[in-house]
Amino acid sequence: MINEPKIVEIKEIIDETPTIKTFKFDWDYETLGKPNPGEFLMVWNFKNEKPMSISQINDNELAITVKNIGEFTSQLHDLKVGDQIGIRGSYGNGFNNSFEGKNILAIGGGVGMAPISSIATDLLEKGNDVTVVSAAQTKDELLFIDSLEKLGANVCPCTDDGSFGFEGFATDCTISLLEDSTYDYAFVCGPEIMMKGLFDILEASSITAQYSLERYMKCALGVCGQCCVDSEGWRICVEGPVFENDKIKQISEFGKYRRDASGVKY
Repeated sequence: MINEPKIVEIKEIIDETPTIKTFKFDWDYETLGKPNPGEFLMVWNFKNEKPMSISQINDNELAITVKNIGEFTSQLHDLKVGDQIGIRGSYGNGFNNSFEGKNILAIGGGVGMAPISSIATDLLEKGNDVTVVSAAQTKDELLFIDSLEKLGANVCPCTDDGSFGFEGFATDCTISLLEDSTYDYAFVCGPEIMMKGLFDILEASSITAQYSLERYMKCALGVCGQCCVDSEGWRICVEGPVFENDKIKQISEFGKYRRDASGVKY
């Protein structure tokens, strides 16, 4: 882990969807450390800095997958191969792959598929049987279908409008899968309202899972307190972003509200 930005050159840009791009860059694991799936990086565009999930952990190469949703991400989307960005990290409590069983369910909604891609890849390489629910509003926004299938995952695409794969939400698709299959463990990332629904479904099926949360972050070091959650005060950048069932139950705001940069609930 490094606590000051390392300047890296973008070596490849993949247009994943009309609104999402993947940026690849070299990362010297021996010098800078190798991240674990579920950890995040602080990305600096030489003006501002934002947290981004790691979507790929390859041989001395990392990738972030970014949805264009505002000024910062729009500036990233304007970058070209050969341009530079600042990276510090990795940070956070990532996914824990120490669990019993080999039959795994990994569920990602929208750009929440970024950390799901990294943990699913890791689990597949370790010989697990992995079913991936990749959910999006429409066909054009689905992520990592082909790449995960090539690695051996059973991928279940899911779209709100039914334009591709299962018609309905990730929760609906998961309920459908559980009618015919059972899973030893699950990993979940996406909009929090989706994760709350999945939490209830997986709890009812006695399936332990890990959930990757998102909150407003500034320092990533656990100093500023911007990303603390009610009622435990856990810092998403240190104790999170990944939490297992027992801790999710203790976060009173989960699936209900969060706080903005000034601490106001919304």
